[in-house]
Amino acid sequence: MTLVRWDPLREIERWDPFPEMGALQRQMNRLFEQLLPTDGGERTGLTFIPAAEIAETDGDLRLKIEIPGVDPKDLNVEVAPESVSISGERKSETTTEEGGMTRSEFRYGKFKRVIALPAVVDNERVGAEYKDGILRLTIPKAESERQKAVRVRLG
Repeated sequence: MTLVRWDPLREIERWDPFPEMGALQRQMNRLFEQLLPTDGGERTGLTFIPAAEIAETDGDLRLKIEIPGVDPKDLNVEVAPESVSISGERKSETTTEEGGMTRSEFRYGKFKRVIALPAVVDNERVGAEYKDGILRLTIPKAESERQKAVRVRLG
């Protein structure tokens, strides 16, 4: 008769957390690469993405975009029938050094945001106002969208 040493954990598969941690690290690296764009191998800082709000009325769409510190002449706004594209550049101000140190917490550089619109619009009659760092666009809906009726089936 052969004696076999009893091992109660022999049938249990051991868990190795390191492959899962490697996958998590790769995902985090991808996320930071999207947030921290590179410019010739150097990090240029977090990208600026302007905040936006959109409201819809019967006749038009009202889009409000927060772009503080940007001169209106540095903005490019393009309205297509189904989207709005806002791009521009925040220009860096000159800073002085004190005690051999310079510190800036502002983000400078180019930005672009494309916003899909919930309705087809008449991009020939867009109204725009830029005041106190807020860009307000009034975009009339296309005539076909205003008269659009949708039949709802019940049951």
